[in-house]
Amino acid sequence: MATPTSSGGTDVPPVLPSIPLSKEPAPGSSEQSIGDLVRDVTSHVSTLVRSEVELAKAEVTSEVKKGVQGSVFFIVALVIALFSLFFLFLAIGEVLDIWLPRSAAFGIVFGIMILAAGLAALIGYLRVKKIRKPERTISSLRDTAQVLGNRGKSDTPATPQLNGHAR
Repeated sequence: MATPTSSGGTDVPPVLPSIPLSKEPAPGSSEQSIGDLVRDVTSHVSTLVRSEVELAKAEVTSEVKKGVQGSVFFIVALVIALFSLFFLFLAIGEVLDIWLPRSAAFGIVFGIMILAAGLAALIGYLRVKKIRKPERTISSLRDTAQVLGNRGKSDTPATPQLNGHAR
């Protein structure tokens, strides 16, 4: 039987229901009918599929939690790096202040920042512009709608009518 935690401290999924086993019929007892056998097989397969789905959910949930925890640290690192850029730009401005007037030094830093933002926006625009509509999905949905729209209708076309009168 599974314990709540393993020796490594990781979570183990809860114990899932097993395939319900029935007692073997005693030799000489009446044979089960085909319907009973099919019912038993269907029950076993259904339980097996449910157990597999539960196991998959438990594994995926565990892995998603690990991914979210890791991504939180990446986001924190990104935020710290972005706030640190402010001090980098101030330092560049102060270094340029050695050779240029202070307003020119910070104006140059501002211009570099605007150029970098414009370049990033241009790259983003070009990437978004490449997005195409899902042609295969649209085509498949149109085909499905056409098939379902014609469902129940006869293959022979109806007699065309003109102003409520048959030709």
